[in-house]
Amino acid sequence: MSSKPISYPLMEKIVALSRRRGFVFQSSEIYDGINAVYDYGPMGVELKRNVKNLWWQDMITSRENVLGMDTAIMMHPKVWEASGHVNNFHDPMIECKKCKRRYRIDHLPEDSKNCPECGGKLAESKQFNLMFKTKLGSTDESALDVYLRPETAQGIFVNFNNIVSSNRVKLPFGIGQLGKAFRNEITTGNFIFRTREFEQMEMEFFIRPGENAQWLEYWLQERLNWYKSLGINPEKLRLRPHTKDELAHYSIACYDIEYEFPYGFSELEGIADRGTFDLTQHIEYSKKKLQYVDQENRGAKIIPAIIETSAGVDRTVLTIMTDAYWEDEENDRIVMRFSPKVAPFKVAIFPLFKKEGMPEVARKLYNDLRKHVAAIYDDGGSIGKRYRRQDEIGTPFCLTVDHESLEDKCVTLRDRDTLKQERVPIDKVVSLIIEKVNL
Repeated sequence: MSSKPISYPLMEKIVALSRRRGFVFQSSEIYDGINAVYDYGPMGVELKRNVKNLWWQDMITSRENVLGMDTAIMMHPKVWEASGHVNNFHDPMIECKKCKRRYRIDHLPEDSKNCPECGGKLAESKQFNLMFKTKLGSTDESALDVYLRPETAQGIFVNFNNIVSSNRVKLPFGIGQLGKAFRNEITTGNFIFRTREFEQMEMEFFIRPGENAQWLEYWLQERLNWYKSLGINPEKLRLRPHTKDELAHYSIACYDIEYEFPYGFSELEGIADRGTFDLTQHIEYSKKKLQYVDQENRGAKIIPAIIETSAGVDRTVLTIMTDAYWEDEENDRIVMRFSPKVAPFKVAIFPLFKKEGMPEVARKLYNDLRKHVAAIYDDGGSIGKRYRRQDEIGTPFCLTVDHESLEDKCVTLRDRDTLKQERVPIDKVVSLIIEKVNL
């Protein structure tokens, strides 16, 4: 679905909360910002890191046949010729002659002749390449024109021989990586959903040609289940197959995992059958043999086919925040109902007062807990304000040290979602919180 400006109440509330509670800020805000580029604050960077760590654990660490990589952002320009990005990575663009605002044609009403913003006349459409070009070299005369990568996948493909020769891999096997990518989007929108600088979580799974359908189906279910495991409402997730006119130039088949945002279903991840396109293209352009010697088939030299899973970190973060946002009118509070897996902090520790030995007990409990889980210490303001603050950043559990704690050696454990409170022995707190977080 096309991106639209933020004009939905829920999205506006999430943007406001993000700034208020330190999740996401406009980049270079003191200089009036830069369009579609964002900075992650203390809460946002923890949420984002949790998403990336969970992806890496699920896709790389826990799998015997998937390896990790971290490839360079700048690559030889021939890489992008071979991949088809130089010739095919375009969007049809149209510009207003009056206000100079640019639009993607598919973001405008059909047969539109006038600018939606100022009413000015629209110019003829033209193709706009989405890659950022820069110079590599010490002088303009000797500098090489290079691109900031628009995807991380090509770094994996050009390292195919390096991985096969340096590791004992057997088909099928995957190579995954996390990293920055850059696209000079014509139109952006919906906060961090469509930005010019973003992070991808991609995995290329190399298989024997002919096994495409079964592995495509396998990864469709694996990836859909991963989003469910993050606590996202399954009823708002769906798999949508691409129609033939939607398929990228390299795809045989492709599905999107989509989430139902306030503005409609939009893509979180693409799972594509890329066939043998990528390795074949790099063989042609590099003149190198990117082949796999199949010992299980009498040493036959084959060009593997590829199933790709390509997810956006920032889109996943936005999905989690959108899905978690809850206005609890009965209790007059805003709550980010994050799963403990992704919550920036798992537990907050409060001393009821800053005296009478309570801070010392609370500090010790805080230091014990943060060896095992992400914990936060908060002694500012009334206990009610502290609870509301933690609700808004999505902390699942709060522990309060009060007068009775000094006598009965117990603290009050509060559940974010149910507001249930119970007394828990201090010497049982660490194991109990670890158990709750890992459920």
